[in-house]
Amino acid sequence: MYEKAYELLLRWVEKSLDIYKDELGRLLWPIFVHSFLALAANYYPRQCANFFKTYREQFEKEHQDDIRALQAISLPEHVQNNHIAKLYRENHYRLTITDLAYSALLQFLEAHDTEGGSVILNLITNHIELKHVDRVASGAERSLARILAKQRGISDVPAEDEGIPGHNPGSANTDRNAPPVLAKLALAPMPMEADLMEDVKAELQEHDSLHPPPPGRNTLVEEFEQRIKQEPNDDAPSRDQIPFPPSLARDVAMEVQRIKENRDRFKIESRTDGVGPGVSVTMFTYHNTFDSINCIEFSGDEKLAAVGTAESYIRVWSLDNKPLVSPLDPSTQQPSSSRRLIGHSGPVYGLSFSPSIALPATATQANGSGNNDSQTTPSHPRYLLSCSADSTIRLWSLDTFTNLVVYRSHTSPVWDVKFSPFGHYFVSSGADRTARMWSTAQIAPLRLFVGHDSDVEAISWHPNSAYVFTAAGSPDRSIRMWDVQRGSAVRLFTGHTGNVTSIACAPNGKLVASADDRGEILLWDLATGRLVKRMKGHGRGGVWTLDWSIESTVLVSGGADCTVRVWDVQPPTVSNGSDAKALADGGLNGKDGGAGAGGATTNKNKKAKDVVVSPDQISAFPTKKSPVYKVRFTQMNLVMASGAYLP
Repeated sequence: MYEKAYELLLRWVEKSLDIYKDELGRLLWPIFVHSFLALAANYYPRQCANFFKTYREQFEKEHQDDIRALQAISLPEHVQNNHIAKLYRENHYRLTITDLAYSALLQFLEAHDTEGGSVILNLITNHIELKHVDRVASGAERSLARILAKQRGISDVPAEDEGIPGHNPGSANTDRNAPPVLAKLALAPMPMEADLMEDVKAELQEHDSLHPPPPGRNTLVEEFEQRIKQEPNDDAPSRDQIPFPPSLARDVAMEVQRIKENRDRFKIESRTDGVGPGVSVTMFTYHNTFDSINCIEFSGDEKLAAVGTAESYIRVWSLDNKPLVSPLDPSTQQPSSSRRLIGHSGPVYGLSFSPSIALPATATQANGSGNNDSQTTPSHPRYLLSCSADSTIRLWSLDTFTNLVVYRSHTSPVWDVKFSPFGHYFVSSGADRTARMWSTAQIAPLRLFVGHDSDVEAISWHPNSAYVFTAAGSPDRSIRMWDVQRGSAVRLFTGHTGNVTSIACAPNGKLVASADDRGEILLWDLATGRLVKRMKGHGRGGVWTLDWSIESTVLVSGGADCTVRVWDVQPPTVSNGSDAKALADGGLNGKDGGAGAGGATTNKNKKAKDVVVSPDQISAFPTKKSPVYKVRFTQMNLVMASGAYLP
């Protein structure tokens, strides 16, 4: 009877009006699960297996983990012992539909009561929390424009108010009127050290006296004071909780340069809605790599690039083609613009330069004389971290290009490593399902972050260094936010349907972006713990790298589909249908390379629905058969990207 009832509902949903089809179709999954479990619980093993095999395919993409867990069920004992079966039978599945769709559903079930309608109605009553809302009162989320966009594939599914709390993607903290039960976070910038502030102000005053700004432009001191006033103090972390070494002359030079760049950079401040200021991208492509490159990293001063390889070594390049010289080099050694770092015994999966910033070249250097610029500027990166399949992390000197320290604690391959924004501390993650926080001065980890159910594949720091983000692969697929002072998780974000491959926190400290191997990018609000929006455009193979503009208004991404894409990160609005349709139809597709800008991959037979581009994409830059391993916004809001040519 359950098979007949489900078939009845399925056929009716497929024939229903387009404006109701999407929301009524969301009812099929919970009805499928509970029909299947009812057959198994009532000891119909053959019918149970046939039912599961017949209808499982339509849910594979969105619920593949649950499908995998349920497929072994065929007897009542299995239903009692399977954790996913118990989860569904012990909790109500939440679903929201509009009043008109709800009325149409009830009328249909009552009209076909003896043909299976009563069975469906019984399942809804016992296992589904069906909330019906007025389309107008519910706002833009269920407007006709949003429904039409969903029909073209531009949808945020599953909905954030759908599913079993704590299990289905996006189901945490969904009640907009609920009291704030989440822990309050200190998201403001880290307060500047008092002595450092005085030294920076003195340097800025000296620079203003020597180089007064043109009329109409702020002095550097005014820019500095304005920046300090804009930083809220009520939710800022305490410097006493996270001790850092005393500031040096290098720190003063870096802060002075940040103030100069904050005044002079190309700013991206206005809301773009998918159309806005053009972003320039410089692409660095590696040739003849034979697919041996695992990771690429740029230094903060934009003078060095490093790659980690499957052959266990690291190669560092000078981007301005100047020789990289070590005081340990013999006098007979020929200077070279690249250096090879050898020490790991397994493939290198992650790299991270110590913090640095680009300083303007002196007159002497501009004329082409002087020593190696990348090693004489007061802000050049001094260290490089690397992690490997050999379970170790290594710290390298970029003055001597030698290995300084080997950090051992992970018991499996280490997938990623990141310096904190202020240096001194770093965090690593690995296949042992943990992330660890370290100090460069100690060989033992300071914090151990445990909670994920699978490999921790990506990590990132909050700009104030008070929090760390970790992202896990299948079957966990969650992002966790950790307080580094207490070592405990303060936020859990679930919503990805693919393995999370990259994560990046906005410079303003309020948003975090995460991406997966299905080509989707999700934006999360840290204060509320809510999903802001979901962006689509990359083809299959995944998004490998993310970075934010300095003003936190634009996000740039790169991945396996051989494109660099620029995104509007403002909260979604109901845009006009023509723009969305143009993007969804692949209106930005490029002609060259392995993928067009509209999201098409090298597979020309891929269906149009798999290459949908959401309207919040501002621009896309296709490469020529070069997957993009790294994208990075400079302090002047230009984008550096890098990849390997794979013909």
